[in-house]
Amino acid sequence: MSTIELQAQLISKIQITTDEDVLEGVLRFLEFETEKEEVYIFNNEQQQAIAKARLQIKDGQFYTNEEVDKLTEKWLKE
Repeated sequence: MSTIELQAQLISKIQITTDEDVLEGVLRFLEFETEKEEVYIFNNEQQQAIAKARLQIKDGQFYTNEEVDKLTEKWLKE
């Protein structure tokens, strides 16, 4: 299927769709895909924080999602 055929098919589907959630989702996706890609430059402090975090991960100093969920549940019950 060509690009023009895909565009026509999408336009057709969008025109008949009345679900606002679907339309907003499609719009957000297309906006995300068409945004200009920016390169973020980290400053020295941020680079050091990233390096520290990488070392902590390498040394096993981190929590899994499950551990964080359990800690959060415990904290909320206090």
